[in-house]
Amino acid sequence: MNEWEALSFSKREEIEEQFEVLSRGTEQIIPDNGLKEKLITSIASETPLRVKLGLDPSAPDVHIGHTVVLHKLRQFQQFGHIVQLVIGDFTGRIGDPTGKSVTRKQLTDEEVKANAKTYFKQFSKVIDMEKATVNYNSTWLAPLHFADVIRLASKTTVARMLERDDFEKRYHAGQSIAIHEFFYPLMQAYDSVALKSDIELGGTDQTFNLLMGRHLQESYGLDKQVVMTIPLLEGLDGIKKMSKSLGNYIGIDDDPESMFGKAMSIPDPLMIKYFALATDLSANVLEKIKTALSDGSLHPRDAKLKLAWTLVRMYHGQSEANKSKINFLSVFQEHALPEHVEEVPLQISQEKIWIIDLLVTRLQLFKTNGEARRMILAGGIKINQEKINDVHLVFKPEDGMIIQVGKRRFIKIRC
Repeated sequence: MNEWEALSFSKREEIEEQFEVLSRGTEQIIPDNGLKEKLITSIASETPLRVKLGLDPSAPDVHIGHTVVLHKLRQFQQFGHIVQLVIGDFTGRIGDPTGKSVTRKQLTDEEVKANAKTYFKQFSKVIDMEKATVNYNSTWLAPLHFADVIRLASKTTVARMLERDDFEKRYHAGQSIAIHEFFYPLMQAYDSVALKSDIELGGTDQTFNLLMGRHLQESYGLDKQVVMTIPLLEGLDGIKKMSKSLGNYIGIDDDPESMFGKAMSIPDPLMIKYFALATDLSANVLEKIKTALSDGSLHPRDAKLKLAWTLVRMYHGQSEANKSKINFLSVFQEHALPEHVEEVPLQISQEKIWIIDLLVTRLQLFKTNGEARRMILAGGIKINQEKINDVHLVFKPEDGMIIQVGKRRFIKIRC
């Protein structure tokens, strides 16, 4: 009699429920039957699974794209499994070369620690940090002697490393690949050895690194972890992966009105993906939204309002979500000013000022004159709700004057 046959009917039902929820929304599970087998063993032995997520603290801010994998971690927590967060304070000194066309700048200890500190507060908006174990991989990587590193390096081959798409492209393009970059996937994989992880989560762009964890665990005589890859969420441009550096992101620390406004700019074809990956709505609710959009009983604008409201409610509460929706409808549909406008004191020595100087130097709304010019020519600048088209405009600012940049930024001048 195998483990499954030995289980009671109620435990089999529990396994099926966990498998259905945990596998939903994943891109790939390796091996195919791996998660089900881990769950059978876990429930049969009444031992929670150890579920790992590695974090490279190269940037401190968390955006909606990052939360896709955090939502999956929360589901594991709800079923009583152990979340293992690994702060890459040691690997962060190298930087993950995934998707990079050049060698990444190594971070200092101070930069890594400063970035890592911000994770906990932001992650607590999605997962229960009190029930998560937080690990710094310098704990087991820093003590390794050079002989240990050589043994670690012997566990794989250069040919295996060059199977990585980014390394292969750089190699064939004649671009340099530093030896230390090969150690990043090895060290990340060694984290799984040190923690004896049962499951490891990551984006689809991390598949090679996650599989290396299975390979190393086997080399060290451990049970191999199951790899679960999570889809990457496109940003507000609808094309590239959400990224702060690309400016196509919604930050979970964005203020409510900014978050709502950004969400309303999500391309229509991506709405269902955002609903499914970035919200806490149930499968039944998601299916109803999908069906309503398909049969035309739900207008895309109304669906997007629900999406924006849901995101703000998740990170700022229902009251702020309601206020943001009312404000958005007032400003963008009735062309009214928002209820709260940022006020900026302005001291000028002359009677009049050049519009570019005001936007760039005085208000610091743009980094360069060129950016300000392009925004004016694109019709993105308004003064007291009147569009400005003249990049040579010289005028006298007045107390209470409203400067609008794009659709969401409002500044009230105080002279």
